[in-house]
Amino acid sequence: MASRRSGPLTHPDQQDIDLSRVMAALSDPVRLGIVSALDGIDRGVPCCSLELPVGKSTASHHFRVLREAGVLLQSDEGTRRMNQVRRADLDARFPGLLDLALAHGREAPVQVR
Repeated sequence: MASRRSGPLTHPDQQDIDLSRVMAALSDPVRLGIVSALDGIDRGVPCCSLELPVGKSTASHHFRVLREAGVLLQSDEGTRRMNQVRRADLDARFPGLLDLALAHGREAPVQVR
């Protein structure tokens, strides 16, 4: 079965991460929950390991928004898309921002299986 993914994954470089895009990405409770669930995990976590309160296509949209804003690093390993928070890049670019956002997102409806 052929993959429906097209082209390589693109991520902004650290210096190109835009504050307004990061804030917009983190303003959604599901996306904030994804980041909260993944924060502190030093390895990539597959999308399917997250229990999300939305359908698959909506989940894909949320992951894409987070990746394009520079919040998540995604990579493909076989048929799985791995996700990791770009903690070091975000902390270097906007010190304290991620901690502040996550302090308000710990109750978000996402868990890692």
